[in-house]
Amino acid sequence: MKKLILAFAFVAFAQVAFSQYKIITVVESIVPGGLGRSRMLETVSEVDYNQFTTERTEGKDSKQKDIDRGDIKIDGFKETKLLNFFSMVGINFQNIASNDAVVISKLNEMDAQGYELLHVASGVESEGGKDDGNGLFITRFYFKKK
Repeated sequence: MKKLILAFAFVAFAQVAFSQYKIITVVESIVPGGLGRSRMLETVSEVDYNQFTTERTEGKDSKQKDIDRGDIKIDGFKETKLLNFFSMVGINFQNIASNDAVVISKLNEMDAQGYELLHVASGVESEGGKDDGNGLFITRFYFKKK
């Protein structure tokens, strides 16, 4: 009986100790000529946001300048290479379908690991004319442990 109680206590502790939420970010380049970089990113580092949070007094005094942006950057993350939306001749539908297959593989893995997809958010920064060679399509997948 004691072993059973200890097993339940361990499972309860493990659920609290490990992250309940996860975000997968997909960044797909829409730079003409296929010159951009496309990636799927997953954080594997734990961070406490309180390290980078300050409190204003009377709405004016901020201590944000005391926080170094370099301290916020993490070193631990997974990076999956994806294909760019454009090739040298224009939009490349095979690249888009290939990226979909890679992302679906990751979504299926998340489901198998016991994560539930809560929300999907996406946005685009598209080319702004002939002098703007920049652009990206970003999608964030928000998960919670089931």
